Amino acid sequence: MPNSIAPPVQAVVPVKNHVPGNMAIWVGILSEMTEFALMFIVYFIAKVHNPEFFADGPLRLNTTAGVLNTLVLLSSSYFVIKAIKSIRIGQVDQCQRWLWSAVAMGALYLIIKFYEYHWNSEHGLATDTDIFFTVYYYTTFNHLLHVGWGSGAILWAIMGIRMGGITQLNHSGLEAVAVYWHMIDLAWIVIFPLLYVLR
Repeated sequence: MPNSIAPPVQAVVPVKNHVPGNMAIWVGILSEMTEFALMFIVYFIAKVHNPEFFADGPLRLNTTAGVLNTLVLLSSSYFVIKAIKSIRIGQVDQCQRWLWSAVAMGALYLIIKFYEYHWNSEHGLATDTDIFFTVYYYTTFNHLLHVGWGSGAILWAIMGIRMGGITQLNHSGLEAVAVYWHMIDLAWIVIFPLLYVLR
């Protein structure tokens, strides 16, 4: 009588010195990080020349919205990590659930950010209020676009899993999406204290 018990699922152990994703995504991440680095340089130059605006600006922002979005992005990165771990041990359905959770966090980030922009508008805070808010809007809107693109990339990964293009043995595409998402998260970890905390 054949044994009906399925063999235990084996995890795919990453190759030593394996770089997640592929060369193309790392070139893209380097270019994106260069863009954010230039924005941070502009921030510091503007702050040196306009200390009074950069001391007052963070006090006028909706810090609660900034904190919530920080928690949202940290949660999303956790979900992406869990998705990678799930695909490596062949838990495809579980991987998709983690990815959908990450997409939900991306959507929640966008909702909170648009609410924050609306709150700013109601309080008379616009791009031309002063140099601080010019930098604030340019930087945060640029980051918002990246969150939108990253959420779209996660949706692409979910479709790839459903169509069989991303599997336990071939998931470099999902790894590429994951490292891109972590780059977006890392950028926010720098943006949040610069704009909402430091005086």
